[in-house]
Amino acid sequence: MKLLITHTDKKPQKSFNSFPKNMICFSHLRWDFVFQRPQQLLTRLSESLKIFFIEEPVCDAAGKDHYTYLNRGENIVVMVPHIKSGLTADESRITLKGLFDKFMENRDLADHAFWYYTPMALEFSRKYNPELTVFDCMDELSAFKFAPEELKTLEKELLKKADIVFTGGYSIYEAKKNQHANIYPFPSSIEKEHFARARGLVKNTNGNIKLGFYGVIDERFDIDLIKGIADAKPEWEIILIGPVVKIDPATLPENKNIYYLGSKTYQELPEFLATWDIALIPFLLNESTRFISPTKTPEYLAAAKPVISTPIRDVVNPYGKNKLVHIGSNASDFIEAAEKELRNQNKDKWLNQVDAFLALNSWDKTSDQMLKLMKDTVKGKLYTSIAQ
Repeated sequence: MKLLITHTDKKPQKSFNSFPKNMICFSHLRWDFVFQRPQQLLTRLSESLKIFFIEEPVCDAAGKDHYTYLNRGENIVVMVPHIKSGLTADESRITLKGLFDKFMENRDLADHAFWYYTPMALEFSRKYNPELTVFDCMDELSAFKFAPEELKTLEKELLKKADIVFTGGYSIYEAKKNQHANIYPFPSSIEKEHFARARGLVKNTNGNIKLGFYGVIDERFDIDLIKGIADAKPEWEIILIGPVVKIDPATLPENKNIYYLGSKTYQELPEFLATWDIALIPFLLNESTRFISPTKTPEYLAAAKPVISTPIRDVVNPYGKNKLVHIGSNASDFIEAAEKELRNQNKDKWLNQVDAFLALNSWDKTSDQMLKLMKDTVKGKLYTSIAQ
């Protein structure tokens, strides 16, 4: 601390209590697509920060390339880049860089934080050094279908540039923890009150057994598992909610007892959950699911629905390990677990365990903890700059 007292010729530009007022988020996910981790966290952070959420480009500009600005809350602005179609990869990068540079004109970088979900955004933002750079590594994006080849290289660059790194689960934290000195795991959390609404809503109305899933139906989705359950139990109804992306819809099973309801809003989900008997997490075990921490796990539990999942690492530990969900590898396992739950007449003990577990976490707590760590990181940078 002597350095702080004697080096009076180096006055800090900002106090230890200062923190950027603006946060620019670079996302591979669209704000209005599926309400998940980015929206949960940034909505809460917007209570103390102005959020600019920059999506990936839409190639539909008939004239001048431009951003459209959409308000999604008092302090949240979604920015959608509209660029011309038919551009090469290099032309696209140059265009996006031009748009972002114009947006950043006359902005004080000392009053901005950058929050990255996609390392690809470095291609047009790398020259900037804001007060704080955050990488929320929610998934291993390079393992996803159609991932750009340069994604791994850009992630390494982002890990060097970031002041602080968060991960979307414990398994991805274990894989990344030696790649950054200031990294913390924050697995999927829960807005318990929202999903607990399902407990008081009208239950199954037609008497048929209903097994349900909501989320994105993509290359992670175990199509054969769903078909196997539907074939073996034609009297059961399987409800699938969510958009179909990156796979051919024609490959999905078309059994009479499988119902594809398309996308539903976050606000509608408790109403659908209330009608289910069992909730499903039917993910394949592959590179794209190796590090995922499904947000739907605690959401299903908050709705008091028995859950059956394939052995996804971040579901097995902690949910399977604590006997809060059933783990199965195939249709027979899922059917056996479902039948066991359907025979269970006393779920009070299980539900008490669920509520005790969920009480330990919430998106409010997660965002508060992240904000504290970010503030500590800014203070650490300031202290270092003064000491030097």
